[in-house]
Amino acid sequence: MSKTTGNRIKPLFDYVLIRPLEGETKTPSGIVLPDSAKEKPQVGEVMAVGPGAHNNEGKLMPMLVKIGQKVLYKKWGGNEVKVGNEEWLLIEQKDVMAVVQ
Repeated sequence: MSKTTGNRIKPLFDYVLIRPLEGETKTPSGIVLPDSAKEKPQVGEVMAVGPGAHNNEGKLMPMLVKIGQKVLYKKWGGNEVKVGNEEWLLIEQKDVMAVVQ
């Protein structure tokens, strides 16, 4: 559990709490984009993770992502949750596509 979220949100099973990082505010040519034209970000920071899910044999499958990692996740996956004044995402680990290094 992240110290940022305190005891408010603790994911269960194989869910991951992600704080989306800001989307691009400029195009590569330098044009500033208004908020309505910005794409939904797909990269975020892992803020909390669940303990993992059990497979068909009852074995606990460990989580592959860890708190503090930046990850690339599916564009339309997950559920938005309000944390403070921000909108974060609660997604299943299978919706995380990559760790960003």
